Amino acid sequence: MKITIDGKKVEAKRWDTVLTAARRAGIAIPSLCQLDSLENVGACRLCMVEVNHPHWRGAKLVTACEYPVESGLEVITTSEEVLRLRRANLDLLLARAPESRRLQQMSAEMGLEQSGYVRPDKGTACILCMLCTRVCEKLGCNAIAPAGRGLDKRIDTPFGGYPDTCIGCGACAAICPVDCIEMTDTAKTRTIWGRTFEFVKCAECGTPVITVEYRDYAIAHRSLPADYYNECSDCKRRKLAVKFAKVGG
Repeated sequence: MKITIDGKKVEAKRWDTVLTAARRAGIAIPSLCQLDSLENVGACRLCMVEVNHPHWRGAKLVTACEYPVESGLEVITTSEEVLRLRRANLDLLLARAPESRRLQQMSAEMGLEQSGYVRPDKGTACILCMLCTRVCEKLGCNAIAPAGRGLDKRIDTPFGGYPDTCIGCGACAAICPVDCIEMTDTAKTRTIWGRTFEFVKCAECGTPVITVEYRDYAIAHRSLPADYYNECSDCKRRKLAVKFAKVGG
């Protein structure tokens, strides 16, 4: 189907959102809480756009990550009202996480020098986008979740203690858009959410492959052989290359 974004005709697919269709067409719309493999929730509110349709009586403002495309849809990503709302939403995020480099960069791009709000404390790095909790829930671990209310709302482990269901996969830290989840890796261990996990090491080269808990989880939930993680990817590829070379020779 065809939609129009900023005056440009764009080919969209049936299940696209405005955000995915725009990105495929090379049209930039800011977002911090969107990930293709997770359900969109519009938490950061930075992807606001204006949508209209010839059959409608007027335009409306929506989050591009949640709004589905339809044939004939007209989208404006840089109207005065859209930019005003994005700056207002970014202002709130910056007040919560003033030290975030990602937010500082986005603020500079949107012409926002500093937040107009003042927190009663020093703030936090977390913007409550919920990407970390959503990916943890999708894995079936539910090791972290929102806790508290208002200015005290945060992402935390159950009762603030050690997360028994955490497998040390590091997915939450990997997808955090503002890099606020602390994870420390050594040659032998990984520490995250106050808990330390031992690595499974490659039997060939000794490289850390995966945490013991993550290995056990993956084998149980992905029907993998028990020795699947005994070697790292590089050593597996090297062995496969040698095998193919012998066959070819």
